[in-house]
Amino acid sequence: MTTKVIFKKFPEGDVIAIFPELPGTNNPYLTCLTYMNVGQHSSASIEFCGKLKAAKPNEYLPLYSELIRLGYDDLEIVKKFSRKMLQSRINQTL
Repeated sequence: MTTKVIFKKFPEGDVIAIFPELPGTNNPYLTCLTYMNVGQHSSASIEFCGKLKAAKPNEYLPLYSELIRLGYDDLEIVKKFSRKMLQSRINQTL
């Protein structure tokens, strides 16, 4: 199964992997699962993630490689959230 991922970066340069089809620990309408080198898996606000800038391939490659080592072996890199991704998060919480 393919796992969609969006790579964004914080102003300080840290990169975050956002899984737009996987629900966070809170409301699936508002949150999704994320991963960072420090802190590992967490829940994040869709609104907050949308405000971050896109990471370039050379910036997210170390995090991408870490995700592969963790077992995310079929990642599909996407650029933005969609309504279909929201529906996927909702369906997983029903």
